[in-house]
Amino acid sequence: MAFFQKLIQKFTDDKSKDNDKGKDSSKGSAQPYYGTIKPDPNFNANRDAAALQKAIETKGVDETAITDILASRTNAQRQEIKAAYERDTGKDLAKTLKSVLRSHYEDVVLALLMTPAQFDAHELKQAMKGLGTKEKVLCEILGTRSNQEIRLIKAVFKEAYGEELEHDIKGDTTGCFQTALLALCKATRSEDSNIDDGLAKSDAKALFEAGEKRLGTVSSVFIDILTSRSEAQLCKIFKQYEKIGTQGFNNAVEHELSGDLEDCLMTLVKAAWNKPAYFAERLHLAMKGVGTNCSTLTRVLVSRSEKDLLKIIQEYKRIYGKTLQEAILAETKGDYEKILLLLCGDH
Repeated sequence: MAFFQKLIQKFTDDKSKDNDKGKDSSKGSAQPYYGTIKPDPNFNANRDAAALQKAIETKGVDETAITDILASRTNAQRQEIKAAYERDTGKDLAKTLKSVLRSHYEDVVLALLMTPAQFDAHELKQAMKGLGTKEKVLCEILGTRSNQEIRLIKAVFKEAYGEELEHDIKGDTTGCFQTALLALCKATRSEDSNIDDGLAKSDAKALFEAGEKRLGTVSSVFIDILTSRSEAQLCKIFKQYEKIGTQGFNNAVEHELSGDLEDCLMTLVKAAWNKPAYFAERLHLAMKGVGTNCSTLTRVLVSRSEKDLLKIIQEYKRIYGKTLQEAILAETKGDYEKILLLLCGDH
């Protein structure tokens, strides 16, 4: 948490500077790519499908060949491989691999074969399956995906499981936490990069009056503002809050809220300040202490490998003083370790 307190000044200022440049500044310039997986320039779906078939039929299964192919192709290329495999063999690649692979390595391979929306929908379903709910998974996915990504997740969820995502959320969560998740599910959050200074001031004042200034907390105000404003706008709100509050906004959230609602709204706060740092923290916590949360490790590395994993790796080293790859080497082993390292770009 201390790390995010130190960064609020820097990142709110950076976002304001970016906004001052105006939209025209980006015209004609290519968006930088921070993923670790890039398209294979010599890609051939039929060749890869045949190589996977050979690896599957090899005595004991050739996991190295499977890793080298699937962790070195983009998601779009993997979808082509799946189609080519089914054309050539009449079998579903994911089901075939599931039948011959085991444990956490199997989980990564199957995750790589899903589209991003399918994987997110799968993770949300697993988080609400059976007894207990993995609330932090719900916060991570719904709190960091774009409106378009959430709409796709909802459509895939309905197609795969026969019910609306909101239906499952209502059945597994309660109270203000449920309200916040359902607000994010609407996929109507502002994504405007332009900052409204007047709105930021009034929102900061409303948050102060709903929390610090009174006895008790009006949680609905925190939910309404944090789940509807853009990340750039939120950073401006945090900056304005510093001028009227007695503590930083993140401390205000910690003191005024608690439990799952606090986790959900702090996900939005952290992601607005520095999304790669948020995911670096998720990875660190997954490998901290006794045991490793392999599901979080797998989910973050797979889901961010074509988005911002390079930045996450940089933030991890800056925050924790060692590389993400070093942490993975210390916490995992075997084919699971190898495929995670390859996703990190460690060739």
